[in-house]
Amino acid sequence: MAEENVQKLLDMLYEMIDEAKNAPLSNDKCVLNRDEALDLLDEIRAQMPVELKRAQELVRARDEYVEAAKRDVERMMQKAEFEAKSKVSESEVLTAARAKGHDIVTRAEERSREMYRVANDYSEDVLRRTEEAVQMALDEVKQTRVRFRAASNEQMQRRREELNKSLEKNDKEDK
Repeated sequence: MAEENVQKLLDMLYEMIDEAKNAPLSNDKCVLNRDEALDLLDEIRAQMPVELKRAQELVRARDEYVEAAKRDVERMMQKAEFEAKSKVSESEVLTAARAKGHDIVTRAEERSREMYRVANDYSEDVLRRTEEAVQMALDEVKQTRVRFRAASNEQMQRRREELNKSLEKNDKEDK
């Protein structure tokens, strides 16, 4: 769900930039509300720990599963050993119990490794996608800022030139 929130916030930022009004005398530069853009980026940053927390919860669940499986195996092993001692053919029963216990431990370890791999793959994928989304948003904001500065500088230069022409005209009229 947090991943969808991050995606929604990124979509909102993209839409804000896409729908921003063109800067005067420019088709590729725009003016946007800096506070709104920065607020969206702050919300994206706030959502990232949620994704990390989800990944940590998966890892914690895996660890709990492994511990529970080990406890179950330990109980089974103890029960098997107890039953084996009470049987007449102790060595055969004990051998079978150990083999069964070994099989259970092996399956639990295999499941644990698989869950660990899945959790790590998921975490890596979420972090990679989040990093890409945030980087794209940051790049958009940087490009917009550069375009804004350039447009602002051009406009200021035109105003200076107009002011200088006006001053020269007034100077000529005064003479």
